[in-house]
Amino acid sequence: MANPFIFIMTIFFLSHFTTAAETHTFGRTISPATLGLTNKPQKLSHLRFFFHDIIGGPNQTAFRIVEAPATVKSPTRFGAVVMMDNPLTELPELGSKVVGRAQGMYASASMDELGYLMVLNFAFTEGKYNGSNLSVLGRNRVFSAVREMPVVGGSGLFRFAHGYAQARTHFLGELEAVVEYNVYVFHY
Repeated sequence: MANPFIFIMTIFFLSHFTTAAETHTFGRTISPATLGLTNKPQKLSHLRFFFHDIIGGPNQTAFRIVEAPATVKSPTRFGAVVMMDNPLTELPELGSKVVGRAQGMYASASMDELGYLMVLNFAFTEGKYNGSNLSVLGRNRVFSAVREMPVVGGSGLFRFAHGYAQARTHFLGELEAVVEYNVYVFHY
């Protein structure tokens, strides 16, 4: 005859795991119709603007907040982390119409070349995208002619967004870099 203790424990564990699976409520599958997405076609939008990274002077918008002890000796500034709140403008000139802000951080993440880990939100303040955001997370090889970074999400008109951002340096000075961004994003 089988051991009654093992039988009872087996029943207890099976009933416990079954009950736990049935009462698990923090996540569930829902229909896109619940969010009004069934009749909405996915759109592809192209946004073009200029990013102004100002690292010094009276209008500074990017500040180094962390660095490793070896950062000062590194030709790539490896280990430096910069927090930014950079203006996004319609044209390359800083005095042109501001369409939003690039808010986030970049970190020197390469020992061999100037390559940043970019973690930023494009927070739009103009036109139909006012109040909407796009989130970018990726690698930026600064001296490449064109850098491509993934758009990993968004909010407002950019809910469920995915796509990519292409960055091209327009101007590189001692205290400011102006970067042209072309962003291609699918959204509803």
